[in-house]
Amino acid sequence: MNKADVATAPITTPHTSWDGPVIELQNVSRYFDTTCAVDNVSFSVPRGKVFGYIGPNGAGKTTSMRILATLEIPSQGDARVEGLSSVNDPDRVRTRLGFMPDAFGTYRNTNCAEYLDFYARSHGLIGRQRTARMRWVMDFTGLRPLADKPIRGLSKGMRQRLCLGRALIHDPSVLILDEPAAGLDPRARIELRKIIRTLAADGKTILVSSHILTELAEMCDSVGIIEQGHLLATGSVDEIRGDAKTHRHVCIEMIGETQSLVTRLEAKEFVTKLRVDGSRVFVSMTGDQDTQADLLKELLDAGIRVLQYRSDDRSLEDVFLSVTKGQVQ
Repeated sequence: MNKADVATAPITTPHTSWDGPVIELQNVSRYFDTTCAVDNVSFSVPRGKVFGYIGPNGAGKTTSMRILATLEIPSQGDARVEGLSSVNDPDRVRTRLGFMPDAFGTYRNTNCAEYLDFYARSHGLIGRQRTARMRWVMDFTGLRPLADKPIRGLSKGMRQRLCLGRALIHDPSVLILDEPAAGLDPRARIELRKIIRTLAADGKTILVSSHILTELAEMCDSVGIIEQGHLLATGSVDEIRGDAKTHRHVCIEMIGETQSLVTRLEAKEFVTKLRVDGSRVFVSMTGDQDTQADLLKELLDAGIRVLQYRSDDRSLEDVFLSVTKGQVQ
């Protein structure tokens, strides 16, 4: 791709004067007959950030995303993109938004270039603008060598890249990605993660759902956990992992027998759980970092020979399992 193409089809989002939340759900509910798929869900995402949407099958993730993408109408509440209502102003929302569903249809005997060209024309791109934009999308997604290959012959990873390219073809400021890593091999997941972080770094605001929680932990700025239509927790990845920094897990390794340490810890009101494994004691405790530091000082002052004292942070999977109950609607 030459310099003229880069200048014509930049990765950055078009300039906008909107400085509020780029994605915003406001008390959104959606009923299907007597089933409440989404129940009073609210969250927002600022520009250039990646929000991970976590939940079991049937939790309400896809319904929420379809409402934001103007494909469903909420029973109550509203969803906004750069301040525009997906209910009252869907046409303007669609110009700012790219949607990558968990499964996408293709056209028989169509190759990659023809597929992207069709969607570029559908978005009103013409002439040099359409040509430059297609070149940029195919280079960015790595599809240029496969331009003439029929879609039916693509691997799962390349099909996902093609679907992402379709969502990017009109240079939207917001991307909604529903299970983009599903079925991908480890290398393809790593490459997809890099693509998402690159897009966010250049100003795209991204809402992504996934069952692969380690992927979300590595590429998201904030996450929301939803089950049975209820948003159970939301915040930065560190806040979610740390249970809002009010519940901590510490591993203490010592020299000598552990009974004196266990006896001292059992007397502490802030200690909620203990587990001994050889010379190591795993402690669950309430409190903040000061509580954790004060405990270490007390143990050393008491002559307990601490070899190692470290936070044993919970993974996003641990938090997900503790917050949700595995229920579906």
